[in-house]
Amino acid sequence: MSGPWVFGGPDSDCPASVIPPADPVADAPIVNDGWLPDIDLTTLRREIRVRESVTPERLRAAALSAAITVGNDLVVWQAARIAEGHASLGAVPAPVLDGRSRNVILYARAIACFAKAELVERYRDIDTTADGDRKADALDQTPDDLRRDGRHAIRDLLGRGRTTVELI
Repeated sequence: MSGPWVFGGPDSDCPASVIPPADPVADAPIVNDGWLPDIDLTTLRREIRVRESVTPERLRAAALSAAITVGNDLVVWQAARIAEGHASLGAVPAPVLDGRSRNVILYARAIACFAKAELVERYRDIDTTADGDRKADALDQTPDDLRRDGRHAIRDLLGRGRTTVELI
C-alpha cells in the first residue's frame, strides 16, 4: 500500500484518521555553508529528545534559527580560521573525542541547545494540563538554561571564558 495510512473509515467504529507519509524534504539534513557541518535533523531530534508532536517542519525551522544564531557568533572566528587555510570546522586543529573533532562536537551542542530552547519556548504540548505544565516546568530545562548551555558551547569553541564579571 502506498501513500498515507488510513485508520477507521466507513466499515469501522473508529473515525478515519490519516497519518501522512514522511516528507523527505522536511527530514533532509540542513546543508550548511560548506565550512560548518551540515545538520542532521534525525540525529538532532534524537539527541534533544524532541517529541513526535513536533513536526519535521517545526524542527527544521528551529534548527535553521539555531544555525543562524550560532553562525552569527562564529563569523569573525570562522573567517580567521579560513584565512589560516582550514577547509572546514573539522579541519581546525582540536582534540578528537569519540572519533569527532571537539570543535564539531561543540558546534553540534550549540545548535542542539538553541534549537531546543526555541521548541520548548514555542511548542509546549497543547494537551498538557495546568498541573502537568507545572510538573514539566520543574523537570525540563528552561529556554534560558538551554541558551546558556548554547552560549557555553560557543565560548568553549572560541576559547573564551564562560563568565563575564563587571564591577557594579
